[in-house]
Amino acid sequence: MDLMIPDSGLLFWMFISFAILFFILAKFGWPVITGMVERRKERIDKALAEAAEARLLLATLKQQGDELLKEAQEEHTKMMVQTSELRTQIIMEAREAATAEGRMILEQARCRIAEEKDAAMQELRVYVATLAVDVAEKILRQQLDSGAKQTDLINRLIDETVKPRA
Repeated sequence: MDLMIPDSGLLFWMFISFAILFFILAKFGWPVITGMVERRKERIDKALAEAAEARLLLATLKQQGDELLKEAQEEHTKMMVQTSELRTQIIMEAREAATAEGRMILEQARCRIAEEKDAAMQELRVYVATLAVDVAEKILRQQLDSGAKQTDLINRLIDETVKPRA
């Protein structure tokens, strides 16, 4: 059982060696170890702070991206409305131009018809006047002595008048 219970001298030297070891470690070991732990803690804190900043920056960028997307959609909507209005305006202008051109063509056709009608009326007047002069000339050339001759002459002149001229 002697092995299990240490001797008092041994305990004293163990205590002294422990105290020396503790003193050396306290003087040279602990500051290095605690310094390393502190530096590691500072790096971790710094990394956490940077991660929080990055998270905040990411949230800000996402918000800005959403705002840009919203603005782009609004701009797209405005452009679609403007395009629709412009299309409607162009169609209305084209219809108005076509209507005006149709009126102009119709008016020109009416004028041409009126001119042709006037020309036909003038031609008819000349024809009737020429016919009247021809009939009068033929009547004057003939000496009308009796009523039978007059009747024959009138019938013949009517037949000649009705026949188309060659």
